[in-house]
Amino acid sequence: MISLTDSQKIGMGLTGFGVFFLFFGMMLFFDKALLAIGNILFVSGLSFVIGLERTFRFFFQRHKVKATSFFLGGVLVVLIGWPIIGVVLEIYGFFLLFRGFFPVAIGFIRRVPVLGSLLSLPGISTLVDKIGESNNMV
Repeated sequence: MISLTDSQKIGMGLTGFGVFFLFFGMMLFFDKALLAIGNILFVSGLSFVIGLERTFRFFFQRHKVKATSFFLGGVLVVLIGWPIIGVVLEIYGFFLLFRGFFPVAIGFIRRVPVLGSLLSLPGISTLVDKIGESNNMV
């Protein structure tokens, strides 16, 4: 079992609430306030979970400048008041930032009994394999 510090537990809660508010804000036709709260909670929760220094190093690596600018630019655009454009920028930046994690997540999901059988269906398995290949090339 993994032991978490108190700040990591707080960070998990903040990140969870951030994802909830982002999802709920999109379900309510891109509500500006909910999306802004979700963005702030997600980024602050991430910094609580992995620490301020590691968060800064993660976002501001040389090869992740484009991804970070899209993600944080999208957060800024949502805070300014253009939620649809901001969410599109955030999603693109999120996929660029975390694309190295997707093959690990897919490998984990393939070992889960029900989800693993869904990922092995003909159309889905080729799509999942292409995602894993494109992430390994970069």
